[in-house]
Amino acid sequence: MRAVSVPRGPAPGRLDPETVGIEQREEAAMSPQDGAGRVWLITGTSTGFGRAIALAALERGDRVLATARRVDDIADLAASDGARVAALDVTDEGQVTAAVDVAVAEFGRIDVVVNNAGYGSRGAFEEFTEEQIRDQFAVNVFGPFAVTRAVLPVMRAQGSGHVIQMSSLAGVRSALGGSIYSATKFALEGMSEGLAAEVRGFGIKVTMIEPGPFRTDFAGRSPARPEAMPEYSAVLDESREKFVKLHGTQPGDPDRAAQVVLAVADLADPPLRLPLGPNAFENVRQTYRARLAEVDAVEPLGSDTDFAAT
Repeated sequence: MRAVSVPRGPAPGRLDPETVGIEQREEAAMSPQDGAGRVWLITGTSTGFGRAIALAALERGDRVLATARRVDDIADLAASDGARVAALDVTDEGQVTAAVDVAVAEFGRIDVVVNNAGYGSRGAFEEFTEEQIRDQFAVNVFGPFAVTRAVLPVMRAQGSGHVIQMSSLAGVRSALGGSIYSATKFALEGMSEGLAAEVRGFGIKVTMIEPGPFRTDFAGRSPARPEAMPEYSAVLDESREKFVKLHGTQPGDPDRAAQVVLAVADLADPPLRLPLGPNAFENVRQTYRARLAEVDAVEPLGSDTDFAAT
């Protein structure tokens, strides 16, 4: 199969999902919504979860627009039946718009979008520069925001769709050295929870996937690391060393995770949040229990704030 070139900047002649042609509407009506045959748009398919999900979807007979910043990194996916590949930097609004247009033009619809593109960071909050923080938010927050906004008109016109956000355990709780990365995932989760309520009436579903440690590039080449400040050495050095050693030893299998994502896409009533892996479930439970205990402990301090009864 061929690679599809996505131009930079605004896409001329963008398809209007509200006025899709008769042939495309007929194709959309015949496209199965359950099981094999779905159309996926997946960001960040060069490695990790994105690649695993794309391969799993193609293997079962679904159609996939696989995207990555460098199309050469995903050229092998183009050889699969039902696949198209496109260059997509999620921080480039023109490329986002063009990728959605390509998916509609090639396949007639978009059933599932997986916002997977992103990267991690490790370091103390004070160590990060303003530029590093803004770049982290540009990719991890405003990127999936842009992709989601671009696919919603298509899904509303179809009367169906599923937005799958690859969040993280870090979107539930922040750990030492993860302040900036967690901030992006908390933002993604806050938006997605509100979005789910807004689009439910249009037949659109939203699911946040919250993986624990999986054997991807997250602990290898992916994380951004600011210049270390000696003031934080005693606080973070041990944590930094453990994180580096984690690479290649994580217990989670991305291919098994991909099968779970496909199973979620098959559900008539999918969960809003899905922790992924036993470590994630354990940590989510511990976090919620600790929060509830704290709420109970501080209730006498913070609850008596209403106007006094007269």
